[in-house]
Amino acid sequence: MSRLFPYALDLKFFAMWLPFGVRPTKDGVTITEEGLFKATFGFIRLETRLDNVTEAHITRDYRWWTAIGAWTSFVDDGLSFGTNTKAGVCVHFADKVPSSLSRKDHSALTVTVADLEGLVQVLERNESQT
Repeated sequence: MSRLFPYALDLKFFAMWLPFGVRPTKDGVTITEEGLFKATFGFIRLETRLDNVTEAHITRDYRWWTAIGAWTSFVDDGLSFGTNTKAGVCVHFADKVPSSLSRKDHSALTVTVADLEGLVQVLERNESQT
């Protein structure tokens, strides 16, 4: 059975993630039965095989102007899907993954899901099986 990890939404930033078409009950990270990692942020999508995930860890305390919305990093090829400034999970990939936001592929994605520890545990469990 697929498992959805929805975003932790900070409603004071509603106007900043709404233009992306974020749907609170449908968007987030989905781990599928078929072994896929799917992240959606409204109209923006990223998908890869679960065995392409090499690491996942929790990061905290973001600046709102770099965290809210969908962003590509100016420093590296990372991507962020952000709905709050408190915390998220940074997921690293072995092979870079394309997204519908950018022409360049991404070696990491940060997602501000509600169940941080749960997502990390699922991804770590998968890493230990590969």
